[in-house]
Amino acid sequence: MSTIEAAAENAHDAHGHDHDHPSFLAHHFDTPEQQFDSGKLGIWLFLVTEILFFSGMFCAYAIFRMLRPDVFEGCSQFLNTKLGAINTGVLLFSSLTMAWAVRCSQVKQDRGLVAMLAATLSCAMIFLGVKAIEYSHKWEMGLLPAGLYFYDPANPHPESHTNYLFYICLPFMILLGGVVAWLVVSLATRNKFHVQCAMPLTVAAACFFVGIGLGMVLESGGSEHAADEYQAHATTELEQTAAIQLVSSGESEVLESLATESNTGIQSELSARQRQLENAGTAIVQEGDEIAGAIVSVEENVMTQRKAGVFFSIYYCMTGVHAIHILVGIGFLVWLLVRAVRQDFNPQYFGPVDYVGLYWHLVDLIWIYLFPLLYLIR
Repeated sequence: MSTIEAAAENAHDAHGHDHDHPSFLAHHFDTPEQQFDSGKLGIWLFLVTEILFFSGMFCAYAIFRMLRPDVFEGCSQFLNTKLGAINTGVLLFSSLTMAWAVRCSQVKQDRGLVAMLAATLSCAMIFLGVKAIEYSHKWEMGLLPAGLYFYDPANPHPESHTNYLFYICLPFMILLGGVVAWLVVSLATRNKFHVQCAMPLTVAAACFFVGIGLGMVLESGGSEHAADEYQAHATTELEQTAAIQLVSSGESEVLESLATESNTGIQSELSARQRQLENAGTAIVQEGDEIAGAIVSVEENVMTQRKAGVFFSIYYCMTGVHAIHILVGIGFLVWLLVRAVRQDFNPQYFGPVDYVGLYWHLVDLIWIYLFPLLYLIR
C-alpha cells in the first residue's frame, strides 16, 4: 500500500465512519437515527416560523372583522361556499394519501409510495384548478384588492374584455404539454425510468383541468347570484324606507288638515309629535316618550373600494399565500416522486418523505382555518 493510499484511509477513518458507510447517510452524522432526528427538529423549527407568518394575517382578519363586521358580512356573500367545501375535502384526502406515502416509504413499498405521491399531487392540482375558477370569476366582476377594486353594485355583471381564466390556465397548459411530450419521447426511446416518472406527472398535470371543470360545475353563477342577491336586498331596504316615510308623511297631512283653531286636541297632538320628532330624530315615539325603533333604516353600501376593497385585500392575501405554499409543496412532491421511482427510500432512510409530509399537513391545517373564517361565518 502506498503512502498516499494509507493517508487517505487514515483520514477517512478519522471521521469515525467505517467502509460500509451507507450512501444516504451524510458524512457529519454517525447513524441514520441521528440524521433523522436532526432533520425532524429542523422541519419543526421551520413550521413554527410558518405558523408565526400566518398568525399575522389571522390577526389582521380578526381586527378587521371586529372593527367592521358589516363589511365582512356583506362581502362574504360573494364567496362560494361550494367551491371552498370541495377544496376542503380535496385537501383532507391529500393528507390521507401523504400519510400513506410516509408509511410506504417506511416499509419499502416503492410502487405504493409512487402511487400515493401521485395521488397527493393530483389533489393539489385539483385544488388549484378550483381556486382558478374562483379567482377568475371575482376578477371579472371587479372584486379585487383595494387599489384595483372596481365592482359596481349598479352593474354587477360588467362585460369583461380580459379572459382571466385563460391566463391562469396558460402556464398549466404549457406544463401539461411539456410532460406529455416527455412521456411520448420516453416511450419512443423505451427509457423505463423516465416513463415511470412521466406517467404519474402527466396524470397530476391533467388533474388541474379536472379541477377547472369541477369548479365550473360547482360555481353555477355563485358570485353572480350573490351580486343579484345583494342588489335585491339593497333595493328592498330602500323600498321599505320609502314606504315608511310615505305613511308617516300621509298621517301628518291628515292631522294637519283636521287641525283648526277650535280643535285644540289635534293641535296639541301635532305639537307633541313635532317636539318628540326633534328629540328622537328618525325614531318611532310611543306613549310615555319612549323611543321604540328607527323609522328610516337605510343599509349602508359596503361594496366600495374603501370598504370591500380592504376585505378582498385580506382575502387574496390569505388565500393567495396559501396557494403559493401549495405550489411549493407540489415542487417538493415532484422531487420525492422522482426519488421514489429511483427507489432511494428504505426503512433506515425515509426522512425526506416524512418532512414533506409534515409541511403538507400544515398547509392543509391552515386551509381548515381559512375555510370557516372566510366562507362560513356570516
